Amino acid sequence: MSEIIDFFIAAYRETPTHLIVLEFIAFLFGIMSVYYAKKANILVYPTGIICTVITVYILYLNTYFGDMMMNFYYSVMSIYGWWNWSRKKDDRYVVPISRTTKNEKIIGIGFFIITMIVTYLVYKAYDYELQIPNYIDIVTSGIFFTAMWYMANKKLENWTLWIIGDLITIPLYAYRGLGMLSLQYIIFTILAIQGYIEWKKSLNSRSQTA
Repeated sequence: MSEIIDFFIAAYRETPTHLIVLEFIAFLFGIMSVYYAKKANILVYPTGIICTVITVYILYLNTYFGDMMMNFYYSVMSIYGWWNWSRKKDDRYVVPISRTTKNEKIIGIGFFIITMIVTYLVYKAYDYELQIPNYIDIVTSGIFFTAMWYMANKKLENWTLWIIGDLITIPLYAYRGLGMLSLQYIIFTILAIQGYIEWKKSLNSRSQTA
């Protein structure tokens, strides 16, 4: 147990205090955001924006441009999602929880491929020497980009993508020495599984009463 604690602490021994504080704030708001997403609560977006804006800054300092780009996109997509989830017509929310259609699946695959290409080109534009973690980063960028778009439109499948991406990201951040963010993604995975179960129950319940 002490080895695990030492692993998380060691990465922060030479890290400036203000960056540790910022990472901890991002950690807390990130967990809050996924918790609210699980509950289909619109507070997922303001809490998520705080988390992602801070994370963009931290990742920029560490030159993890793929992840940085994704978190910037999360911030932008959170604004869209916030607007989309809040839309009402006749006092009823316009966007209910639903499954992806065939066309939406095709669009999702397109987002996945395009995001990987763009992320790769961003690395190349910075003349960055790509290593295995960077290629993993490129793949997870595609997964998370699509997941965020699905979530903004309340599609059940967003949780499946979050779970896959989170499981890949846990060891990636641990390898990079970002222990707090790695721990955050462990919690994200647990909450994403719970989110999938809750959204599916809500969807099935609505189908039975329709």
